[in-house]
Amino acid sequence: MPWRIRPEGLEVRVRVTPRGGRDAIDGIETLSDGRPVLKVRVRAVPEDGYRPAEDLCDFRRRRGLGRRPCRPNRTRPMSATIIDGKAYAEGLRARITGAVKILAGQGVMPGLAVVIVGEDPASQLYVKNKARQTVEVGMRSFEHVLPASTSEAELLALVARLNADPAVDGILVQLPLPKQIDAQKVIEAIDPGKDVDGFHPINAGRLMTGVPGLVSCTPLGCLLLAQSVRRDLAGLNAVVVGRSNIVGKPMAQLLIAQSCTVTVAHSKTRDLPEVCRGADLLVAAVGRPEMVRGDWIKPGAIVIDVGINRVPNPAAGEGKTRVVGDVAYAEAAAIASAITPVPGGVGPMTIACLLRNTLEAACVRRGLTMPAVDFAA
Repeated sequence: MPWRIRPEGLEVRVRVTPRGGRDAIDGIETLSDGRPVLKVRVRAVPEDGYRPAEDLCDFRRRRGLGRRPCRPNRTRPMSATIIDGKAYAEGLRARITGAVKILAGQGVMPGLAVVIVGEDPASQLYVKNKARQTVEVGMRSFEHVLPASTSEAELLALVARLNADPAVDGILVQLPLPKQIDAQKVIEAIDPGKDVDGFHPINAGRLMTGVPGLVSCTPLGCLLLAQSVRRDLAGLNAVVVGRSNIVGKPMAQLLIAQSCTVTVAHSKTRDLPEVCRGADLLVAAVGRPEMVRGDWIKPGAIVIDVGINRVPNPAAGEGKTRVVGDVAYAEAAAIASAITPVPGGVGPMTIACLLRNTLEAACVRRGLTMPAVDFAA
C-alpha cells in the first residue's frame, strides 16, 4: 500500500510495487483542497537495496523545503555475483582430463563421434570447437561431415555403424538437420548408452524416474553453475521459462531431483512476470532476446540465462550485431544475487558437459566405476 511522509508540510506519496519499473519521481500534483502531493514510484527491493531517498533530498533542496539536513540512504544497488561459465567450464575440463588419465592407466581411451549434415557456418564452428576440446582432454575425436543432400537412410546407416564401433563411446548428431531428415527418428536410432546429448527417449525417461542415465548437456551445465553459488538447492522455488525437450523439460527434472519446487512456464503461462517474481532460482530458456526484465526478478534470486540471441548493434557499425541472452542483463544484475552473463555463461558449459557424458558413457559401457572426481566442484 502507499505510505506517506510529510517533510515540512509537503505530502509525499510513495507507491511500492514490483510492477513499478524504474525508480522515478513523477512530479507534483495539486489536490482539490490545494495541498501539493509529490508522487514517487519505487521498486520493491530488499532492506539493503536502493532507495530513492537521495532523489527526494535533491528535490527538497531544489524546492527549498524543510530546515533539517537531509541524509539520504547511499546504499548502492545490489550487485549480483557474476557466474563465470567460461572459468567453470575450464575447471571442469581440467577435472575430466585427470579422469581420462586414470582411465588411460586401465587401457581405456574414450571416443566421441560428432556428425554434422550440411554447411551451416555456425554449426561447423561449433563442431570444430567440440573436436578440439575432445582431443585436449585426452579423448579420441571422430568427425563425420556429410553434405546437405544426405538422405535419412544414409544418416541412419552411419549411426548404426557408430553404434557398433567399439572405439566410439559417445555419438552426437548436430541439430538442426536438413528438412528431408526426421531428427526424432535419428535421435531414437542412437544407442542410448552412447547418447551423450541425452536426447534419447530412454535417457529422458531415466531422468524423469530418477534412474541413472546420460543427461542433456545444457541443463546439466545450468545445474552445475547454480550449484557453484549455492551448493544445496533443496527447498528453493525454481521457475524454468521454456519447455523444450532439449533444455526446459530436462532442466525441470534435474531441479526436482535436487528437491526444488519447480514451475515450468511457457508461452501460455498467465502473468509470466508475476510467476518469475516468485523464483528463488530462475532459468530462462525461451529464445527471445532480453524478454525477462529486471522487475521480473525476485530480489536475491539466482538467474541462469540459457539464451543466445543476435540483435542489431548500430553502435558498432551498419549491419553489426551483438549477442544477448533471454534476460535483460543489466536490469537483472541489479536485483539478483547471482547471474550468468551472455556470452560467457551457460554456453561454454555445454561442451564441457558433453565431454563429461562421454567419460561416463565410456565407463558404463565397460562396467568401470567413474574416477573419483568431483564434477560439481
